[in-house]
Amino acid sequence: MAREEAQLSAAKKSYRNAKATGNHEEEARWANVIGDMLKKRGEYVEALKWLRIDYDVSVKYLPQKHCLPTCQSLGELYLRLEFYKDALLYQKKHLELAEDANNLIEQQRANTQLGRTYHEMFLRSDDDHYSVQNAKKYFKSAMKLAQIIKENPPTKNCSFLKEYIDAHNNIGMLEFDLDNLEEARKILTKGLEICDEEEVMADDDGRSRLHHNLGNVYMELRMWDNAREHIEKDIMICKRIGHCQGEAKGYINLGELHYRIQKYEEALLCYQKARELAKSMEDEDALLRQIDQNIEIVNDAIKVMDGLKKEEQNLKKLTRDMAITRGTPRERKCLLQQNASLDCLIEKSRTIFAWLKLLEFAKRKKIIASELCDQEKLSDSLLVIGESYQKLRKFKKALKWSMKSWEIYKSIGNLEGQALTKINVGDVLDSDNNWEGALDAFEESYRLAVEANLPSVQLMALENMHYSHMIRFDNVEEARRLQHRIDKLKQSKYKDLQTKNVAEDHCSESDTEGSGHLSDNMCNVCGSSEIRKCNSSKSQSLASSTKASPKVKSAHLGKQNITTETNVSQKSLSEPNTNEQTVVGRKRIRLVLSDDEDEMYDEVQCSKSWSKKLPLEDVATSDELKIKRNTASPARKFQDVSSYTSNRTTRSCNPVNIEQSSSSCKSRTLNVVAQNGRGFGASSSEEGSIAASGSKCDISFPENLVNKNHGAHLIFLTSDDENNQCITVKIDKDLIRLDNGSFMDSDKLSIESVKVELACLYYLRLPMERRSEGLLPIIQNIKCGESVIQSVETFQKLKQDMGKVLVEAFIDGWVQKRLIKLYTDCCYKLSETPNMKLLKKLYDLEFSDDEVTVSECELQDLSIAPLLNALYAHKTFAMLDLSHNLLGNGTMEKLQHVLTSSGQNYGGLTLDLHSNLFGPTSLFQICECPLLFSRLEVLNISGNRLTDACASYLSTILENCKALCSLSIERCSITSRTIQKVSDALNASSVLEQLCIGHNNPISGSTITDLLSKLGTLKRFSKLNLNGLKLSKSVVDSLCQLAATLPFSVLSLGETGIGIDGALRLTESLFNGTAEFLKFDLSYCGVTSNYVLKLSTVSSMICGILELNLSGNPIMQEGSLALSSMLLNSQCCLKLLVLQKCRLGTAGVLQIMQALSGNGFLEELNLADNANLDRQNSAQPGSCNANTNLDGLEVADSEDDEVKAAASGLDDNHTRPCQRNSSSSGCQFIQGLSSAIDMAKNLRLLDLSNNGFSTQDADILYSSWSRSRFGSAQRHIKDQIIHLFVEGIKCCVKPCCRKD
Repeated sequence: MAREEAQLSAAKKSYRNAKATGNHEEEARWANVIGDMLKKRGEYVEALKWLRIDYDVSVKYLPQKHCLPTCQSLGELYLRLEFYKDALLYQKKHLELAEDANNLIEQQRANTQLGRTYHEMFLRSDDDHYSVQNAKKYFKSAMKLAQIIKENPPTKNCSFLKEYIDAHNNIGMLEFDLDNLEEARKILTKGLEICDEEEVMADDDGRSRLHHNLGNVYMELRMWDNAREHIEKDIMICKRIGHCQGEAKGYINLGELHYRIQKYEEALLCYQKARELAKSMEDEDALLRQIDQNIEIVNDAIKVMDGLKKEEQNLKKLTRDMAITRGTPRERKCLLQQNASLDCLIEKSRTIFAWLKLLEFAKRKKIIASELCDQEKLSDSLLVIGESYQKLRKFKKALKWSMKSWEIYKSIGNLEGQALTKINVGDVLDSDNNWEGALDAFEESYRLAVEANLPSVQLMALENMHYSHMIRFDNVEEARRLQHRIDKLKQSKYKDLQTKNVAEDHCSESDTEGSGHLSDNMCNVCGSSEIRKCNSSKSQSLASSTKASPKVKSAHLGKQNITTETNVSQKSLSEPNTNEQTVVGRKRIRLVLSDDEDEMYDEVQCSKSWSKKLPLEDVATSDELKIKRNTASPARKFQDVSSYTSNRTTRSCNPVNIEQSSSSCKSRTLNVVAQNGRGFGASSSEEGSIAASGSKCDISFPENLVNKNHGAHLIFLTSDDENNQCITVKIDKDLIRLDNGSFMDSDKLSIESVKVELACLYYLRLPMERRSEGLLPIIQNIKCGESVIQSVETFQKLKQDMGKVLVEAFIDGWVQKRLIKLYTDCCYKLSETPNMKLLKKLYDLEFSDDEVTVSECELQDLSIAPLLNALYAHKTFAMLDLSHNLLGNGTMEKLQHVLTSSGQNYGGLTLDLHSNLFGPTSLFQICECPLLFSRLEVLNISGNRLTDACASYLSTILENCKALCSLSIERCSITSRTIQKVSDALNASSVLEQLCIGHNNPISGSTITDLLSKLGTLKRFSKLNLNGLKLSKSVVDSLCQLAATLPFSVLSLGETGIGIDGALRLTESLFNGTAEFLKFDLSYCGVTSNYVLKLSTVSSMICGILELNLSGNPIMQEGSLALSSMLLNSQCCLKLLVLQKCRLGTAGVLQIMQALSGNGFLEELNLADNANLDRQNSAQPGSCNANTNLDGLEVADSEDDEVKAAASGLDDNHTRPCQRNSSSSGCQFIQGLSSAIDMAKNLRLLDLSNNGFSTQDADILYSSWSRSRFGSAQRHIKDQIIHLFVEGIKCCVKPCCRKD
């Protein structure tokens, strides 16, 4: 920030000088520079002022050609501010000037900007028939010009590749907004392919836009894994290049993805991170508003999900009652109650996009309707089944079930049902690219609606017809004619609909009976409530199945909800506070609820006074509940002619620090209340206990403190103690109640982690005088009765008890943690909630208070303040690990103050700051701290936003920090310029031992050669990381020469592409030279089984390698024999071997495992991702065939057996055991592997993930593992993750966090 301010001040000074001397050309140029700098900082209003100065000076004093850049800048800025008329004015002027000057480059830029502006106008318009045509025209023109310039560059240094790639992005985005998802995917994928073919650097903003928009496309295609992969790549690129706006919008996209699959905690975390980023920018109020709306909607969705779970319990009760009432007079009433409950569940499932749930409930409703012999309810349920399949993008099944519904509506003469079904059919056909069939269906729906005199349905049909003509067939005249009819119908409709069109609808015989045995939080549903608006962000079925022109869409382009000028009852996601049911369907019934939920209700008779048809305008909708799509500051990305994109479009988008998002650990959300009922929300001014925030969601309360008279007996309760299963832990005389799900959902949580958390929670509850000593309990055992709980899995067994389960934790002693005491005191002073993740890290008994490790604690510049204050008071520390947080330059400034104030000018210091948000000027703080010159030994700043602006700072650090022995600057977007500076700063007196510069591009071969030459002069150097750098033959030659002279102990060359020849030459040089014991990384280098064969036959090589990483190389099954031979060699001293994705096959995996019975050295082995190739499209090894693809899960289609089983309280998946064929090859493989694991007694960590093992297989393998490691065996098994390890080993350590 200081550097940016200095540059801005210098630019303003130059502007004043130019103005004072009357140099108008320089005056205009500097005004443009200042405006561009302010635009990049997000200060759009201030930037506009300076660009207007540039324009006025250029028009008044300079030749016309000087107006080109200023018109371009003004056009772009007005677009960002959403002043489209002004944007078009300057953009067309820009294009005109470019054409006059015959400047193809400026013509391409002008066409791109015009395309973007018309695209924005199209997304916000209702009947703007020309915007989409103009957007297509200008985008295609921009693509054509970009290709011409790329193939025939005007100058030698002008490749125009970036613009050509961005043109693919823009056209792909337009196709996406026209709901042509496959076409959009092809175009965007082609853009990425061009990036790879042309070797565009990994951290390129053009790549980020393509990844961003592909994430949106895959999200609409319900391909969640692909969507997440691209969204996370987008976020990571934006983070590395310092594009704050793009990173925020990437987090918004990730948040929507989590929202779509009902992972609300993760969604909220993403939005919070997006909000922090948006707040760091000026003039991004629209983006902040969008994020706040999304957070509010996710919170509402959580309430709906809670209501859905409660209603499911009610349905289970009704299902049990049904078994009792079967064959009695009460049977029909019980069926009606189940039907009403299913209506509620259907509505809630639709509201939160839970389409699989919707399908399940619709099929169960179909069974109930069949038993009731109610044809209308049956047709309604079939229509919802069709809707469910459409949302799941199974269009053939959707069409089949919708047509079944239409046939029943037709057989009972229900014109409204037929018309609505035809709209749904049209929607399905449109989604399946059958546009002509869709238009025919919409026209048929309109004919039926006219025949039945249904203005609301007529309006929906007309809007869909308008959409088809305007978007699908580009028929502007017909679209305009239909728009005129729509406007006319709207004007007449709302004048007389209430009095003229309230014809009585026929009352379904079952609608007049029983109100239903419903829970108190029953949602707004009634008889045929399926005919309503759906809140899908792509297409609406049933009553909301309109495909209005693009403007009407609140989220996505194609399908749209009906918009009216009257007051439409907007349904909130939150539950109503009344017991009277709101009418939401074509009919309504009166709901009578008793105070006693076990009491049966009287039947309610059908009455004309309330059985009349309700106009659709009065139907409560859920459309407004969608995650708000970004209409003000959208999150999709377009080409920007400046250095960064404006990321503007109307799709919402969709929030996470990538490293943090990979963890599936969920937050523990604890509400803290006193035993006497006083909570933290109560007024209190005295000191007491402090509540710790959960891992992802801090508890907010007005005051962090409670009266200490009450604080000694605080109880930690779940948020809904009435309905959630809790485990109550007794420690001493206090009780702590933990929500069972809060830790059972975690992948990697161990019983030790639970003990640590309990210890921290217990400490926080102590009165102030007891906390002052900083003594925390050491939990020895957790018992349930007399049994010691050894693993988290035991809690799962306790969960089966429907009551509250009491367990007891025993304190074995106390440990002093002064830093925790200081931290909690600082939290108290700042009125901050202690971070539970941070507390658990500080509690770690493996580290002293001098070693502060607080990685992955979701710390930001504000939330880290209490810790920094605690370190200021603590004074001395030897290691500070702040990795994998969200810290920026502000933290570094405060940290420099902490280090300076300590006064400690001796003793080594390790600073691990990797994977944060530090910029180049953060290194300036290190340069300005003289105490570090003698103390700093290890500096890890990898994975931050450094760029080449940090070159001089790194040079200064290397020259001044005389004790520096390790420097890591991987993944920092630095280039040859910075590496050359680093090389120049090294001299023979340097004590540098380790240098990591991997995954930075582009770095030239000559620069790396110079660096290697300089490293050869250092006396202590032995560890080099060049991962991800493409090494030429000359660089490999230099590396071989260096290997012959330096005693390498660590050499990482992953993804360098050196090939088998380079690997062999380098290995020979290493062991012909001075290397003794080596950690060698050759992952993804293209080495084959020939390399392994050579390695296994040379004894000097076998005995010299301690760790070997061959991941991603085609070792194949042939190489497994050589690997086995090497492992059986008595001279082999390998302790770690990584063979992930080496295509070994089942035979190769088994052969390697069997070789370990004769190996006494190997401790860690990774065989992940090796056996799937042998079993493509076949059953999992040793298991029955099972569909584990979550995207493909569905309820049984043609038969109702599964649904009947569910309705009767049975689940076939649990009642029918998986039958194993003991003679199968898969079973033999499992038996052989199990025996080999049992024999490999020296192994301490084994990774068998992603090899297609079933849960049963994993249990068998763990049993073998634990037999030979009694008492110390541990496991991390979830889905396809299979980690077997022993106590004291961490199984899921990020590669960047491994210590050499």
